[in-house]
Amino acid sequence: MKKFFTVFKNSVKDKSTRKKILIVLLLFLIFRFFAHIPVSGVNVNQLKSLFSENQFLGLLDIFSGGTLSNFSVLAIGLNPYIYASIVLQLLTVVYPRLEALSKEGDYGRQKINQYTRYITIPLSIIQAFGMYALLRNQHIITNLDPIGIASFVLTMTAGTMFVMWIGELISEQGIGNGISLLIFAGIVGRLPVVAIQTLSTVTQQDIINLGIFTVMGVVVVAAIIFVSEAVRKVPIYYAKRVRGSRTYGGQSTHLPLKLNQAGVIPIIFAVSIVLLPSLVANYLTTVKNPFFAGIGSFFSANFSPTSILYNAVYFVLVVGFTYFYTAVIFNPDKISEEIQKYGGFIPGIRPGKSTAAFFNYIITRITLAGAVFLGMVAVLPSIIPMFTGTNTLLIGGTSILIVVSVLIETVKILETHMVTKSYERYTN
Repeated sequence: MKKFFTVFKNSVKDKSTRKKILIVLLLFLIFRFFAHIPVSGVNVNQLKSLFSENQFLGLLDIFSGGTLSNFSVLAIGLNPYIYASIVLQLLTVVYPRLEALSKEGDYGRQKINQYTRYITIPLSIIQAFGMYALLRNQHIITNLDPIGIASFVLTMTAGTMFVMWIGELISEQGIGNGISLLIFAGIVGRLPVVAIQTLSTVTQQDIINLGIFTVMGVVVVAAIIFVSEAVRKVPIYYAKRVRGSRTYGGQSTHLPLKLNQAGVIPIIFAVSIVLLPSLVANYLTTVKNPFFAGIGSFFSANFSPTSILYNAVYFVLVVGFTYFYTAVIFNPDKISEEIQKYGGFIPGIRPGKSTAAFFNYIITRITLAGAVFLGMVAVLPSIIPMFTGTNTLLIGGTSILIVVSVLIETVKILETHMVTKSYERYTN
């Protein structure tokens, strides 16, 4: 915590970095402002009552930063964009042309981001239609004429595109991933409301439970920081090279391989998918067709946030996405080529393919520990009530993971900016 305040204080002193931070804070403020603009035609009071009675919807509302219970113009949020990102990343692995495009530097990333935006639009429209059908079946929104439905869908879609644009503007400032930071802002903005709801119903027994919850929270935060900072150091030696009268190389260093290469992205992807069955169930249970109503009842009974099946699927998805995203961002062949290019080698390992295989061997095993840890933190909200009886803080593990991970990532980026600035002043 002391390091965070020190880095932030030094960043504020630098004019260019301070400007970027102020722009990001302004974008956060705009995001929170639009998060409280409700869509017309929705009974907000009845909707909040539904959210307070439904544990799944309460979980979804906390994760969205309160945009769903208010049913603001940003109610759909970033889910369609996250789904589109998952689709593009999967296609990048199986489709050679996209894989080649992803390796073309900034141009390739820009084209893939453009394709992601294109896919986000139809996904937003589909989700907006589903949201309208759900609210209509719950009698929270009245039957609209075709123009009213079109207006509703367009408003929801525009909200998603708007928040996606804000996320990209934040990313352009270079102090963190815009999507992760927006989710972070939504959770932090919602936490005071959750805390007030919890404290307003505190009894003498609840004080003990809250104490247990606080201790568990501190332990989880410490564990998240430990795993985020844990690395496997691979020693690398550089052979001596003589050019004229000068000698190059002959140095030893190490390549740090993080225990959790993927960061917070896998849990964001996983929670976006694992919430789908419960969302579909809320709609299907009101359908008159007995077959679809039965499917809805099955999902409703087995995919609540406290069910064993829900948490098992959630855990598997987090582990799977951790491996998948690590494979996307960590390329053993490329790293091996770079080391060989500069005359480096790992003791006892031949340069080239053997080095790439060695990296693959290590990353596969250390990622298992990181993936299992992320999965355990993801299902933590279902374990906490067993010890504390506190249900209003259901999202605890996921929110803590996102908040702490984003803070650590942001501090590292700001620290890198400060080192770069110091180096530029030194060289100039």
